[in-house]
Amino acid sequence: MTVIARSKNLLSILRNIGALAAPYFRSEEKWKARALLIAVVALNLGSVYVTVLLNQWSRVFYDALEARNQPVFWTQLARFTYIAMAGIGVAIFKFYLTQLLQVRWRAWMTRSYMTRWLANRTFYRLELARYARQPKDAKAAQVHPDNPDQRIQEDMQLFTDYTVSLSMGILNSVVTLASFIGILWALSGPFSFALGGHDISVPGLMVWVALVYCGIGTAITHFIGRPLIGLNYQQQRYEADFRHHLVRVREYSEAIALDRGEQVEHAQLDTRFSSVLRNYLSLIKQQKNLVAFTASFGQLAVVFPFFLVAPRFFSGAIQFGEVMQIARAFNTVQEALSWFVDNYDRVAVWRATADRLTSFDEAMREHEVPDSAVEQGNGASLHTDDLDVSLPDGSQLLMGAALAVQPGENVLLQGPSGSGKSTLFRSFAGIWPFAGGKVTMPANAMFIPQRPYVPDGRLRDALAYPEPADKYTDEQLVQALGDALLPDLAARLDDSDAWSQKLSGGEQQRLAIARVLLRKPAWLFADEATSALDAEAEETLYKRLAAGVRAAGGAMVSIAHRASVGAFHDKRWTLVPESVGASARYRVEAT
Repeated sequence: MTVIARSKNLLSILRNIGALAAPYFRSEEKWKARALLIAVVALNLGSVYVTVLLNQWSRVFYDALEARNQPVFWTQLARFTYIAMAGIGVAIFKFYLTQLLQVRWRAWMTRSYMTRWLANRTFYRLELARYARQPKDAKAAQVHPDNPDQRIQEDMQLFTDYTVSLSMGILNSVVTLASFIGILWALSGPFSFALGGHDISVPGLMVWVALVYCGIGTAITHFIGRPLIGLNYQQQRYEADFRHHLVRVREYSEAIALDRGEQVEHAQLDTRFSSVLRNYLSLIKQQKNLVAFTASFGQLAVVFPFFLVAPRFFSGAIQFGEVMQIARAFNTVQEALSWFVDNYDRVAVWRATADRLTSFDEAMREHEVPDSAVEQGNGASLHTDDLDVSLPDGSQLLMGAALAVQPGENVLLQGPSGSGKSTLFRSFAGIWPFAGGKVTMPANAMFIPQRPYVPDGRLRDALAYPEPADKYTDEQLVQALGDALLPDLAARLDDSDAWSQKLSGGEQQRLAIARVLLRKPAWLFADEATSALDAEAEETLYKRLAAGVRAAGGAMVSIAHRASVGAFHDKRWTLVPESVGASARYRVEAT
């Protein structure tokens, strides 16, 4: 890689990090954020000033020791107390305000990304995009972000913590270097030697030695530690994948137990955990090499200045206090110049985290605006004009479908499994991005999926979802449960539990129907909403659903395979396979 390419890559990295960091300091909390940042910067500068005072104090103190000057010794001890107290105060407030800045920044950033992720169903389109095999353009062809939960929860915490701590570390190093390089230059004196019959004098020898020493160390550190960036990126990914599969085992514990799938899941988990361990061992080996060099580099720096100033001390040119001041100044300058060496492993984690958040941010920007070509409209009835429906891989399911449902009509949608019945419902709802045409939908409509979402927590909240539970009285909630054939749950409205695990599939479907009976929509779209119920319960609930939409002046559209459900519908749409070579796989026949 050329120097120009490297500089462009560095600028790109800094732009990405700046794009992630800047919004908080321009947000509605900008004045608090900026005030905290200024305070943290001021305290870091204060800590450098305390270090300068200690460097000056060390010379007088050690000279007093060497001269056995007792009055000056006690005076300097008292002065040290004041300086130390000031340093302690600065350290305490620097820690507190730095942590406060990090937690406030993380809170704002997390809420901002959660809002963007959940707004306009971005979370849904991101999941769909992961399975799209034929993206529309080169930008969409990038690897879509995995585990957004991990990026929002863990990566943002790492990014804010590391951005604040590392940037303050850089500031500290720059200011320390600016403060001490002049001191070291003045203290180190010239270095004279003869070369070819000429006397040559090099002023500020210790400064030049520190620059060369740290420059070589930085170059070697980068060479050894460069693989850490990619390894840290992969480590976060493998950890998130392993954690995600553990959660899935917990969520589907009953199904796995019934299928006796423990060994399969163990093998799957072991495979993912093996990836975690394999990458982590590579990470450890690389960190071992880096630690070996940085530890050697640091230990050598302790004695290096004494080696250089020893001849001047033993010749009587300088006193013991000045030796200690030179050594401390050299080590301070060396530490400032060696910031990159000492923090390379943290920079690698920070860089990997920033890369993950950048890709997540770009993916959300790509999918924040719905890319469906369906034109949504509101009306008193449902009808579609020239509706095209495709799969994520680009294959066409339906083309030019013209469908209509008037108030008072109940329609049953049937077809072979995998023919796109649920996908057609998603197109009606306006959430399917791989569709085109126009859909006019009634305003007061509700969809019931075959597998409803049942949140953990209080039962009343799960029943009223997604509306607030306090919108309904206890009598309304109890009535809805009774009408949905769940009277035994009426006494448990305030019980908190993992209802998706506690309730059977049929009970979850009846809970979803209870939501419909509670909200009383005029239009209902039911996707295999009673597939887990017995025939008697299905008949009872369909009668109540049909009566509800009829009383509200609307209609019902259902997907079902059971012939018994047809008794509650007066029209039928059937997805019929097209002939081989047709542009779409199915067409809709209305009867």
